[in-house]
Amino acid sequence: MNWAVADVVGIREETPTARTLMLRVPDWKGALAGQHIDIRLTAPDGYQAARSYSLSSAAGDPVVAVSVELMPDGEVSPYLVRGVSVGDQLEVIGPLGGWFVWRPEQTEPIRMIGGGSGVAPLVSILRTHIASGNTAPVKLLYSVRSPEFVYFRDELAELTDAAKAEVTLQYTRHAPPGWTGTLGRIDAARITAWAAGDAPDASTYICGPTRFVELASDALVAAGVDPMTIRTERFGGA
Repeated sequence: MNWAVADVVGIREETPTARTLMLRVPDWKGALAGQHIDIRLTAPDGYQAARSYSLSSAAGDPVVAVSVELMPDGEVSPYLVRGVSVGDQLEVIGPLGGWFVWRPEQTEPIRMIGGGSGVAPLVSILRTHIASGNTAPVKLLYSVRSPEFVYFRDELAELTDAAKAEVTLQYTRHAPPGWTGTLGRIDAARITAWAAGDAPDASTYICGPTRFVELASDALVAAGVDPMTIRTERFGGA
């Protein structure tokens, strides 16, 4: 697998600090839902920095989508969120990763927990689930600080309806007017209550900041979920 030069063919603003980049990668043969690519930037003096970004596009899409959150002190994300324009080119390599993946031939229920931008690979799973015609039950718990920071907010309802998914939003700081759900940071009791009654063979996918992922996975294991059915992916500053 070698680095390739991808064309930026579309950009969608997701939140005040994040955007989705649509990339056309030469000889792209598809990916598995949940995989990621690396994007590499090279400075004029030759210095290089690369970071990994989960795919948010469906497995079979010919155009690759990655959703990038701005890290103020980052080396790569500030350029991707504030500097890149349609028509630019980026060095990429992938798809990468073989553990945090979902395949259409899986028939067990799907349980997903996402924190902030960690919803990106879970949306890839949703999109792939829809495109494949898979009928496995799906549920998603999405933790996000406030409504304006919801990723894919214009699509999420449509995607979850198409997948017949059960979706629970957890706002941690501010909720919209009339909100009747819970508000505040997710804790172990919230995770356990949300997962109560799920089928024992459900596959779990958790993605988000390291502390969030550890809390969610530890809570499920403490509640009796088989650790081998839990797949995690975490992110943070380099």
